[in-house]
Amino acid sequence: MNRTDFDAVVVGAGPNGLAAAISLQQAGQRVLLLEGKSTIGGGLRTAELTLPGFHHDICSAIHPLAVSSPFFSRLPLEQFGIEFIYPSIAAAHPFDDGTAAILSPSLEQTAAALGKDEQAYMNLLRPLVNNWPDLINDILGPFGIPRHPLKLVAFGMKALAPAVTVAKRFQTRAARGLWAGMAAHSMMPLTNATTAAAALVLMAAGHYKGWPLAKGGSQSIANALGAYFQSLGGIIETNRPVWSLDQLPSWKALLLDVTPRQLMQIAGYRFSSIYKWQLSRYRYGMGVFKIDWALDGPIPFKATACREAGTVHIGNTLEEIALSERQVMDGFHPEKPYVLLAQQSLFDHSRAPGGKQTAWAYCHVPNGSRKDLTEIIEQQVERFAPGFRDRILARHVMNSEDMERYNPNYVGGDISGGILDIGQLFTRPALRASPYRTSAKGIYICSSSTPPGGGVHGMCGFHAAQRALKDVLT
Repeated sequence: MNRTDFDAVVVGAGPNGLAAAISLQQAGQRVLLLEGKSTIGGGLRTAELTLPGFHHDICSAIHPLAVSSPFFSRLPLEQFGIEFIYPSIAAAHPFDDGTAAILSPSLEQTAAALGKDEQAYMNLLRPLVNNWPDLINDILGPFGIPRHPLKLVAFGMKALAPAVTVAKRFQTRAARGLWAGMAAHSMMPLTNATTAAAALVLMAAGHYKGWPLAKGGSQSIANALGAYFQSLGGIIETNRPVWSLDQLPSWKALLLDVTPRQLMQIAGYRFSSIYKWQLSRYRYGMGVFKIDWALDGPIPFKATACREAGTVHIGNTLEEIALSERQVMDGFHPEKPYVLLAQQSLFDHSRAPGGKQTAWAYCHVPNGSRKDLTEIIEQQVERFAPGFRDRILARHVMNSEDMERYNPNYVGGDISGGILDIGQLFTRPALRASPYRTSAKGIYICSSSTPPGGGVHGMCGFHAAQRALKDVLT
């Protein structure tokens, strides 16, 4: 095959670029996948960031949407080395008094632990969990004619609401705190419309299939996707950053796993003035400050449930989390930020040397922040796990600028590819009949800046590939 013998070129080998390339190759197209880094993966990479033998997930760490993804679930990834590990407690949410709320795989067990809010939790989540197999394609798809309209409308009536509004269903601190920790994954103030969606999707996914981690690190997901793509005849070239269309071989379809900013840099001269104007108005959200720790032992959380959970949401009450997220959106750095923490090595002993542990955590910060929040984040962990600092052997930190330097798609440290508020829910990245089409024939965007947005699910890439197949490849 020569350099011009491709039906499609995909730029960027993150989960969406990989999904797009696989979808096209499955359809009988000849596909070239280009990756700027030395390894594929995008947000799915694992490395020894601190000390030898300590393997840290650089970005994404826990994968409820990967195992729920309608696209990934159809692939024979187990044959290519994927093994998911499911903690018995998906997520725990500690409080200052040493107690914790939990999200367990069992809907009933989670609800029962919430006491007076047991029935309220069941009423909120049970319909969604029961309908999850029918709803997941619509939830993880572009806006259009749904497969199950009545079920989707019932979900949307709750999902489009602000998280604080839905929280009024609950009376207990435990239920309200657990809900707030889930909703804060939206990376928006909890008073914003659509923030309930993040909590509903993550909770339903947790009850339906769980919140797993990938054995050996998130890189193993990317490696399996890449190996499957190559087994179909696809070609991957790494160390191939793309800044211009002139760098590419000829193609019938070009799919770019990039955000609007990079899309404009690479192909902007091909676009109409109205499309360029829309892309220039695309908005990015909060950034993150991330720490990876090499530890001398497990994190000594006061709450037993936190020592058994793959993920821990640190933020105390709903009111405290709502305040910290509001402060970040207003451009401030909270003194007590909401912290997402994962402790993969408790369940995957390949992550650290014998008797040692790793931990992964980040908090939200104003977009583009350069401030060092190491001390503040470690104070928050210590607050719920006295003695934590004594177990730190080494740390690796990345501010928002470092995150963007690592992956240009993380503009200002925004790991979601752009804010997913009501203003960009239906116009992501621009108001068009298909969000994946650009204004230039044959050029498509397939990143998390398109529906359904951020997360390791590959559905942005899958849907973009289906659009390309219909438009120019069949």
